[in-house]
Amino acid sequence: MSQTAPLTIPHLNAWLARSGTTREALVSQALERTASAPAQHVFTKLYADAALAAARHADAAQAVGVQLSPLAGLPVSIKDLYDVAGETTLAGSVACRVDAAALADAPAVTRLRAAGAAIIGKTNMTEFAFSGVGINPHYGTPRNPADAHVARIPGGSSSGAAVSVALGLAVAGLGSDTGGSIRIPAALCGLVGFKSTQGRVPRSGAFELSRTLDTVCAMTRSVEDCLTVDAVLSGAPLPVRRRPLRGLRLALPQTVLLDALDATVSAAFSRSLSTLSAAGAQLIELPLTELAEIGKLNAPGGFSAVEAFAVHHQRLARNKAAYDHRVAARIGLGETVTAQQYIAMQDNRRDWIARVEQRLEGFDAVICPTVPMVAPAIDALLASDDAFFQANGLLLRNTFAFNFLDGCSISLPCHAAGELPVGLMLSSTGGDDARLAAVALAVEHTLGASA
Repeated sequence: MSQTAPLTIPHLNAWLARSGTTREALVSQALERTASAPAQHVFTKLYADAALAAARHADAAQAVGVQLSPLAGLPVSIKDLYDVAGETTLAGSVACRVDAAALADAPAVTRLRAAGAAIIGKTNMTEFAFSGVGINPHYGTPRNPADAHVARIPGGSSSGAAVSVALGLAVAGLGSDTGGSIRIPAALCGLVGFKSTQGRVPRSGAFELSRTLDTVCAMTRSVEDCLTVDAVLSGAPLPVRRRPLRGLRLALPQTVLLDALDATVSAAFSRSLSTLSAAGAQLIELPLTELAEIGKLNAPGGFSAVEAFAVHHQRLARNKAAYDHRVAARIGLGETVTAQQYIAMQDNRRDWIARVEQRLEGFDAVICPTVPMVAPAIDALLASDDAFFQANGLLLRNTFAFNFLDGCSISLPCHAAGELPVGLMLSSTGGDDARLAAVALAVEHTLGASA
């Protein structure tokens, strides 16, 4: 896939029909480019033969007049979190190499195959999906393509997924989102990432981080593309009723989510608010002080640490040295949490969700920056655990709020040409995916028209 080819799914399919280029040629080109320097550390495994076969099948079907699905024969990547039959699922780690091979594909992978997608490979990730940074000491760290001069983080944990889409190696990257693992790399790499309500897509066959928070979802280059992939993953398209931007009520939280924005993020977000307001959106400041409670309610340890420790305690006891020490440290926070404390966390979260849902009644979405900073340099975070954990906390701060809410959330680019990528995040309560999608389409159209 050439970097100049149109990369949204409908435009790419139309371009293929016009140009006479085959899907097999498209996939072949994408596979060739996985060996290029910008794609270093993006993939942990390639499926060249199977991807080319899927593309040839789509070409043959189209030649005899078969109506193809939107993903048929197009290159798609899958995060190394998902089971593929006959392979050991490594989840970005070396500690799992001795594990048994998966007996079946994860449902998400099965559904992509059924849609005709040409799955070109498994993508690199933060070990066990436990960080928003995207650094991996075992398989290397994919470099954010947005900066040719400074090696910046791609964001995590779906790091390779984001870079595969940003480089045009895939039209979609299957990832996951526990605290922001789709939306953070989407924001830092200039993509769209849609975290649906958790129960929308089956989670079986995905290496578990937190059963309370894990969500199966993907990132693409447009809102419409995210909805196309979501329809495949969930088994049913969202009943989206397109709406004009004018009159939409967008809540602008005044607690936590707007704090400590760097200059680039602050300027891009302010410009976006001005554009949306001028186009008729109602931006309504909302205290939403409940956001300040999350740190206390998600303690001690937090759901991810407690539930990850339940998954990893035996492996850690056997082979802790094989883990990224930063990941092992975070998982270890769950060791001393008692059953009584864990149940209290669940009860307190349910109460908090009910209170926040009540506050958000009457709003079409919450709007805020996806992350408060542009992508920091990789070397600075490798050099210092303090810098790493400070950056990780900031990267996860805004996105995690809507995992904790059990809500739906989407990040879309809002930066100007020549700037490092900045994400604008729209979010809503659980089950409100269709309305959120309509809002996102309207916001994307308005910001795109102003660019």
